[in-house]
Amino acid sequence: EQAERDNWKRGAVVSSAEEYATTKERSLFMAKVTDVVAELARPIVEQAGCTLWDVEYVKEAGEWFLRVYIDREGGVDIDCCEAVSRPLSDALDERDPIQGSYTFEVSSAGLDRALKKPEHFARCMGQKVDLKLYRPIGGRKEITGTLTGYEDGAVSVDGVRFEKKDAAQVRLHVEF
Repeated sequence: EQAERDNWKRGAVVSSAEEYATTKERSLFMAKVTDVVAELARPIVEQAGCTLWDVEYVKEAGEWFLRVYIDREGGVDIDCCEAVSRPLSDALDERDPIQGSYTFEVSSAGLDRALKKPEHFARCMGQKVDLKLYRPIGGRKEITGTLTGYEDGAVSVDGVRFEKKDAAQVRLHVEF
């Protein structure tokens, strides 16, 4: 019990959905919602022939939203979203990792998907991206160019390196 309290104070994250489910009753143990949902979602998403791109748990206009973003070679259609949404909704109801009400959504990662994780950058290397900066560098806050590198959070676009502290967001570029 003392070890659990110490873990809680350090902000420990539960390593799996199963571990979370068995410790849910112990209110001292914290879990990051998106990690738990990702663990639940991954096998369901893969069974639907897709890959899990991201999980978001955000509050917008006073309401909580749980969003699961999926991807598939050739694109995601409504049937893919439904094939993930129904069983994942059931799994979320069964495991109940989120207290309170929320709106659950399953969606394509989108053509202009946000790149957040190292595997996102690796998969999109060589593609055109839009980089938004926290503050202007060289008089510009937005840069469009080819993703040429990613290392320890630093992003390189057209061979120019932008440190993690400067890069607010990176998205795939879409030509209209």
